[in-house]
Amino acid sequence: MKAVVQRVSRASVTVDSKIIASITSGILILIGIEDEDTSDDIKWLSNKITNLRVFSDDNNVMNCSLLDTQGDAIVVSQFTLHASTKKGNRPSYLKAAKPDISIPLYESFVKQLESDLGKSVGTGEFGADMKVELLNDGPVTIIIDTKNKL
Repeated sequence: MKAVVQRVSRASVTVDSKIIASITSGILILIGIEDEDTSDDIKWLSNKITNLRVFSDDNNVMNCSLLDTQGDAIVVSQFTLHASTKKGNRPSYLKAAKPDISIPLYESFVKQLESDLGKSVGTGEFGADMKVELLNDGPVTIIIDTKNKL
């Protein structure tokens, strides 16, 4: 699994001109799933994200996590995170898992994140043409790959 984690002042996801998820202070997570991903990847990634110290403490030092700040989260499926650009100018998405594999893993990740945070999280709509709007705070953008845990 690959995730792009962005600290946001606000974020929203719109499908068919209707806002389906919206948060203020928190994180927007773009997540890409590949065939080899497992429940261990889900648990590790959710734990890493919920405990990632990217929010400022009283001394304006990034020392607080999403758990510490009780911030919100939105998770958006993003198969293009597994794009290969080695040949030509048209990206290949062969490493991205097909829906029969990625949808259950995506849903499991959302449930794990909700469990770890102790609250509901917003989501995009899997496979839909989504409009994702965000105000990146910092900016803080971190890329996490479960294949590079060490």
